[in-house]
Amino acid sequence: MMLTPERMAPLKARRMGIDTHHEPTLYLPAHSHVCRSEGFESLSRVLITTHHDLHLIASLNIVTGELLADDEVGFSDSAWQRLQLNTADSIWLSHPKPVQSLSHVRAKVYGHELDDLQFQSIINDIVDGRYADVHLAAFITACGDDSLSDQEITSLTQAMVKSGSTINWQLPLVVDKHCVGGLPGNRTTPIVVSILAACGLTVPKTSSRAITSPAGTADTMETLTEVSLTLEQMRRVVDSEGGCLAWGGAMRLSPADDLLIQVERALDIDSEGQLIASVLSKKIAAGATHVLIDIPVGPTAKVRSQDAAERLAESFRVVGSQLGLTLQVMFTDGSQPVGRGIGPALEAHDLLAVLQNKSDAPQDLRTRATQVAGAMLSMANHMTPEEGVVLAEETLTSGAAWAKFRAICKAQGGLRQPPVAHYRYAMVAERKGRVHQIDNRILAKIAKLAGAPADPAAGVEICVKLGDEVECRDILMMIHAENAGELNYAVEYLNDHVQVIQLDTDPQGGQP
Repeated sequence: MMLTPERMAPLKARRMGIDTHHEPTLYLPAHSHVCRSEGFESLSRVLITTHHDLHLIASLNIVTGELLADDEVGFSDSAWQRLQLNTADSIWLSHPKPVQSLSHVRAKVYGHELDDLQFQSIINDIVDGRYADVHLAAFITACGDDSLSDQEITSLTQAMVKSGSTINWQLPLVVDKHCVGGLPGNRTTPIVVSILAACGLTVPKTSSRAITSPAGTADTMETLTEVSLTLEQMRRVVDSEGGCLAWGGAMRLSPADDLLIQVERALDIDSEGQLIASVLSKKIAAGATHVLIDIPVGPTAKVRSQDAAERLAESFRVVGSQLGLTLQVMFTDGSQPVGRGIGPALEAHDLLAVLQNKSDAPQDLRTRATQVAGAMLSMANHMTPEEGVVLAEETLTSGAAWAKFRAICKAQGGLRQPPVAHYRYAMVAERKGRVHQIDNRILAKIAKLAGAPADPAAGVEICVKLGDEVECRDILMMIHAENAGELNYAVEYLNDHVQVIQLDTDPQGGQP
């Protein structure tokens, strides 16, 4: 007869002080009677039951030596916190039920199309913690390389929305926007939200942290204000100010997306099908009715050709239509970074300069922000795009957008100054010339090696734009880091990729 957890002798909980990031992990001594009786081995998936009848599935690690007593079970920090444990709490371990939805993942690996119920089964198991990172990686990889049809993307999006909380603002018009990424420094969102909210629109903006980039909007805003809002806090901010700039991961809006993003970041994968599902599930869960999608196109951006951009845009339109969204796509220039900063704090300095109408503010960031805001004002207010841009410019120039940004930050916990890095390295021009190419991908890589986004002050400062003429010894870019080790790491990578900013032959006739 098989013993239930309640009928077995309990183990005592012990916190190991080990950070396993988001994946809950537990530890048993190799000589534990539970390992022998249950047949557990390293990397087994184990169902944990507490004396409060809380449950969690975790991956098992076997510990040799005397670190744990026979009657103890160790917990990683994430498992300890999720189960709300205290030292020596009673714990029962057992085998979890087989994860049936993994058969659907295997079907997708072999190229089969999945339906609504199969995607919902997968997403429910992911949210319930039944998937280890290896299972998540298999699902992400199986859905990569454009292997999802538009109908599958719609099914995946619906499943992700149903897996978490949703907000209904009881309004006919709620606007939101998203940039598909791949363009360093393109931090228009805080400026756009401030303009739109100052114009009377409702903009409950939730953003993700960086996946494959040096900074996401949430990372940048976290250097300026509190972004980990609860749903109730978000409602209060939006009711008060018309908009917010929050991190979506704290509110269980499409929680499966946040779990998938953790693994996508580690794999450095951001496939188009999951990108669409990720973006639209968050928009729908946050209550948006009208959404603008910004797709930068450039040789070193995420989307490299106009044909690829058109295909992505059409999928966005089809899926958005099937989900009842009013959706508009705009194509923008992705040939070079936007603004000067790449990294959370550096991008924060740029957007503050634009909002404050400073004379040295990056004009390309200002122009992009007003174009995006103008398109959204046009979509929402039935005006022409040109009229929308004019209204956006007036709102920015008058200081109304800056006042609204300050009010939003105050409502979210206060406005603070972004940090500044203590270590810097300048890349200088070795000759006269004209800037004719800037590699977005290499710049993003350098910024990440310097520590961004984990180190908020780290990143890269771009000192030139395409077409600029430079003199010998002019500064082309500056690496910022919070410690010397990461600065050296980034500089070594830069020295191997010195063509990150390429110059034409000296306009005056000099040789390279």
